[in-house]
Amino acid sequence: FGVKHTEGVSVELLLRGRAEPEPAAASGTRWPLHEGTVLRVSMGRASSELNDNKVTVSFYAEGGKPINQAGVFLTGIGISLDVDADRDGAVEKNSPNKASWAWGPEGHGAILPVSCDKDFP
Repeated sequence: FGVKHTEGVSVELLLRGRAEPEPAAASGTRWPLHEGTVLRVSMGRASSELNDNKVTVSFYAEGGKPINQAGVFLTGIGISLDVDADRDGAVEKNSPNKASWAWGPEGHGAILPVSCDKDFP
């Protein structure tokens, strides 16, 4: 089989008998399909539009004759925990104070009220 993917996608192959995955970046490279072969697909950033990335797996018979293809369209979703790290009433995505915390009226960092009581006996 062979794998093609768009630029925004990373694909790694974990082949039978190998401890570490290998990147599937080389276009035209083919691998034998064995039971237990794993394709690990990931995206490093959020998509700019719906279905803007794709992975295609092509299957070949012995001798290299193409027999079938399977494809999937991908949309990367960005998830971020944003907080009022400056405690000024504004939630900022890139606040420099997100990574630290200081106590007091001039402090910074998120304050998270936590419910630790037992709601149900």
